[in-house]
Amino acid sequence: MLKRTLFSLAISMGLASAASAEMRVNPIPAEAFARVSNIQSVSMSTEGDFVVALVAAPGSDNQATALATWDLTDMSAPPIVTPSGDNMKFIGATALKAGRVLAFGRQEWTGQLGGCGEGRRTGATATFVTQVYLTDSEQSSFEPAFTGNRRAIGVSRDTERCFELAGTASVAAFLPLDPDNIVIQRLNVSTLAASFYRYNLRTDQTEMMYRANGRTDVSLIDPRTGDILVRSSLESIDGGDFEARTFIRNESTGEFEIHDPLTYRLRQRHTVSVAGRDEATGQYYVITDQFSDLTQIYAYDPVSRRYSDGPILAHPSYGVTGLILGTKPSNFNEVLGFRYSGPGGNDVYWIDPTMSATQTTLEGLFPTAGVSIIDYTDGMGTVLFGVGSGAMPTTYYVFREGRITLLGNSRPWIDPADLRESTLVHYTARDGREIPGILSLPAGWEPSDGPLPTIIHPHGGPWARDGVGWDGSGWVPFLTSRGYAVLRPQYRGSSGWGLDHWRAGDAQWGLSMQDDKDDGAAWLVSEGIADPDRIAIFGYSYGGFAAIAAVVRENSPYQCAIAGAGVSNLARIGNNWSENRVQRAVQGWTVTGMDPMQNTERANIPILLFHGDRDVRVPLFHSVDFYNAVRGRVPAELIVVDDMPHSMPWYPRHQTETLPAIERYLAEDCGPGGL
Repeated sequence: MLKRTLFSLAISMGLASAASAEMRVNPIPAEAFARVSNIQSVSMSTEGDFVVALVAAPGSDNQATALATWDLTDMSAPPIVTPSGDNMKFIGATALKAGRVLAFGRQEWTGQLGGCGEGRRTGATATFVTQVYLTDSEQSSFEPAFTGNRRAIGVSRDTERCFELAGTASVAAFLPLDPDNIVIQRLNVSTLAASFYRYNLRTDQTEMMYRANGRTDVSLIDPRTGDILVRSSLESIDGGDFEARTFIRNESTGEFEIHDPLTYRLRQRHTVSVAGRDEATGQYYVITDQFSDLTQIYAYDPVSRRYSDGPILAHPSYGVTGLILGTKPSNFNEVLGFRYSGPGGNDVYWIDPTMSATQTTLEGLFPTAGVSIIDYTDGMGTVLFGVGSGAMPTTYYVFREGRITLLGNSRPWIDPADLRESTLVHYTARDGREIPGILSLPAGWEPSDGPLPTIIHPHGGPWARDGVGWDGSGWVPFLTSRGYAVLRPQYRGSSGWGLDHWRAGDAQWGLSMQDDKDDGAAWLVSEGIADPDRIAIFGYSYGGFAAIAAVVRENSPYQCAIAGAGVSNLARIGNNWSENRVQRAVQGWTVTGMDPMQNTERANIPILLFHGDRDVRVPLFHSVDFYNAVRGRVPAELIVVDDMPHSMPWYPRHQTETLPAIERYLAEDCGPGGL
């Protein structure tokens, strides 16, 4: 019935076939990417009675955010909207249940961190505080979330300020069948101890469930009862490494027992993630790469302490990133599908026939873009979904009572005809390793048009990856709409492409990791895509390091470099890597290789650096020190961006300052005569 209804809607809405459009190159203005999205952070309540999202505040000209809620029982009514305050700005929202909503806010803060939050190890004083608010679907009042009963929570005001600086309050389990309660987690930033509470959304009362310490954590909570099923711990072992140990609750005794097959050394970087439990058999679903280069899902029997003979769910080409279990009464805890690290980065494969049929039907309605099912009600009477692609920012819809209703288009002012879909490519590095890459080309370009000015655009992280979907930073569509080809190399050290590829980047900053970017440029030239005399490198965070490293490497294929919030001093960043001492021990030692600050006398191409003055992840001194060291050797420019943090969301003025600077620099100052 659902499939028939949706197909009939395709005819009435004119969505059954894709409209043809002539592709063209048309520069999209910086303001199109800088403006606050019309709609983002969209979710639906557990009961399916309302939707919450962030929207552009009315009257702000898309310069500020607001919280919006839609009553799904009356889709003809406009949403209730509350704009951000003068200081605290909404940056996210989540619909809960019992008519409650979580809203996340952030505001600038300057002062001594006092051992709290990111940046405390480097002496940062300019940062942001975050606050989580609880409100209702009517937005009648906003109160700090999970702190109404401070005696029950057991924290002081000083600790609360630490929570605000570190942003450490979160929902640990939604308990979809419980009409009243969720499980929340609060992290003590001084001890790194997590405390778990059962929180009643109707009474705001809390019940302590479990208090961990700096080396123990909760790995799996029963989604039906809220009971803790699996715990984990970290124990120091020889050589500065840690051993990750998994403890499963014995159903007969109630005691937590260690399970050696789920134990591994952190520096091995295996994935061992207990993703759920089969209630019928008592076996656990474990996502792991202990037996393959790619993560796969195995069944694990806690009684015999054995894995299944082979994976029960796997993708032949990509690693599994998550298990999708049913959350509704009719499919509760059933395996519906899994997520995998495909071209999109977090693609979905549905196993459940109903979910698969719904996905297929929606894709038939929107054949020119990707469809993502965000949430649904029991029986699929209401479905919240998004439609988008690398050339089209996401549009959100609700299917309910036989009708599809548009909630909003995130950036309707961007014409997909001005852009072109990105594609996954592969090329061979100089040592024979296969390197994936995301290639984005200008709309309308054909090989017969001749080679293009090109940007090599490495991602941050470096333990991260790119996908072919919409680039939230706006950098890729901004550049391709101006006629540049953009290649995002998934260099060794990138995660999400297999364990071997991930580990291959260890201690290779500026060395073989950098070769992979240069080899991507050479491949584009060999393919007739890139003009060898018109190539630049532009990256942010670790990508900014790659741009800085390119400046001091000999025989660079680039005419210039652009580094946003880039690391320049490997010695200092390695010593201060992460606020978590375990993360420093696991990843900090990999942050070595060619240190640009030790090689500034080799600078040989121009560079533009830009950096936010509220960046506590990569402090401003990295850009300032490198700029001062090379500006007498090569043309160099430094832009310090007021109030810009390291990570998004950024203020619109951050983009309207940096995007035109990038455009101007490439056109006028990148090598002789510009790129």
